[in-house]
Amino acid sequence: MSDQTAAVAPTSALFDAYYFATGCGRPYQHDDEWMAFFGGVAARIQADIQPQTVLDAGCAMGLLVESLRDLGVEAYGVDLSDHAISQVSAPIAPYCRVADLSTPLDRRYDLIVSIEVLEHMPPAEADRAIANLCASSDDILFSSTPFDYKEATHLNVRMPEAWAEAFARHGFFRDVDYDASYITPWAVRFRRTQAPLPRRVREYERRFWQLWKENVDLRQLALEQRHALSQQHAAHTSQPSGGAAPDTEALQGRTDALQRELDDLTVQHADLQRRHDALQRHLHEVSQGRVLRTLNALQRLLQR
Repeated sequence: MSDQTAAVAPTSALFDAYYFATGCGRPYQHDDEWMAFFGGVAARIQADIQPQTVLDAGCAMGLLVESLRDLGVEAYGVDLSDHAISQVSAPIAPYCRVADLSTPLDRRYDLIVSIEVLEHMPPAEADRAIANLCASSDDILFSSTPFDYKEATHLNVRMPEAWAEAFARHGFFRDVDYDASYITPWAVRFRRTQAPLPRRVREYERRFWQLWKENVDLRQLALEQRHALSQQHAAHTSQPSGGAAPDTEALQGRTDALQRELDDLTVQHADLQRRHDALQRHLHEVSQGRVLRTLNALQRLLQR
C-alpha cells in the first residue's frame, strides 16, 4: 500500500492503544464512566426495542455487548481494530471478533447498533457497510458525528440528512417517533418499512409541524423573558435618588435567574432549529428524490 493510500484508508493499525487513549474525548477503557454510559444505552434498548439478538457494529472493547448481555440480551460485536478486540473482557471475548463492516455479515439480527463508526471509513466503504447492515437487520440504531473534523481518522463526516439518504436507498427511513438522543443528540433509529409513500410523508409532516410549533413557542417565551428583564432593568435604573433604596441583591438575583432561563431557552431554540432544518431537508429528499421516483414507477407498474 502506498503512503498516499494509507493516508486515506484507515487500517486496523491506526486504531491502536494511542487512538483509544486520545481519540475518543477521554480515554476509552473499561471503567465506571464508560460502563455507566453503555449500561444506560443497553437499558433503553432492552426497554424500548426489546430485541432478542443485537449486533454492535464497531463494538471496540465490547462494552455495549457486555452491558446488553448483563441484561439477558443475546448480543455480539465486531470491530476492525485488533487492539480493541484484544481488550474485550474475558467473559465477553467469545462474542466479539475482528471484522470489516464493508464485507457482508454472517447472519441476521433483530437490531444492529452502530455508534460513531462509519465516519472512520472512506465514503465508498461506508456505503458498502450500510448495504451490509441493511441486509442483516430491519432495525438499525445509528449515530455518526456531523461536527468532529479534528480527529485524524474521521475521513467521512456527513450531516444527518446525508446518512438518511444513504439508508433510504435501501428502504430504511427514520422512525420519527423514536428519540435516540440517549446515545448522541444526532442518533437516529432507521427501520425498514413497507408503508406507502403517502403514509411516510404524513409521518414526516406531523413531526415537522410539532418541531416547528415547539420552536416558535420557545422563541416567543424567550422574547417574553427578554421583555421582563428589560422592564426590571428600566424600573431599577429609573428609581429616584431620594426614594426608598431598592433591594439590589434580590433584584440582581431575580435578574440572574431570568437570564439563566433565557440562556437555556436560547440553547433549546438552537437545538430545535437544527432538528427542524434537518427534518425539513430529509422530508424534501424523501418527497423529491430518487426514492419517490422509484416508488411511483413501482406503483404504476403494480396498477398495470
